[in-house]
Amino acid sequence: MLHDRVLVRAENAEGERRSTGGIVIPATAQVGRRLSWAEVVAVGQNVRTVEPNDRVLYDPEDRAEVEVRGVMYVLMRERDLHAVAAERLQGSDDSTGLYL
Repeated sequence: MLHDRVLVRAENAEGERRSTGGIVIPATAQVGRRLSWAEVVAVGQNVRTVEPNDRVLYDPEDRAEVEVRGVMYVLMRERDLHAVAAERLQGSDDSTGLYL
């Protein structure tokens, strides 16, 4: 990875999904602008806020997809991330492990 780029693996695939109440929502249903969670796979040398294995919140509209060895990833700049959920931050008393 170069510069400020972040490579992530999306957690939810496009298509049919279930609501928390168990209702099946078809892939063709129109949903408002919605952010998605992904797991960081690799980071460039200039990335300062995230590390591999962190979970990040990003806008699926602003993404570039790339396939590596049959696995689909999303490539983006660090500044395009909206939030980070990191296990390494949960050890302190005043931290929730999520920062925006």
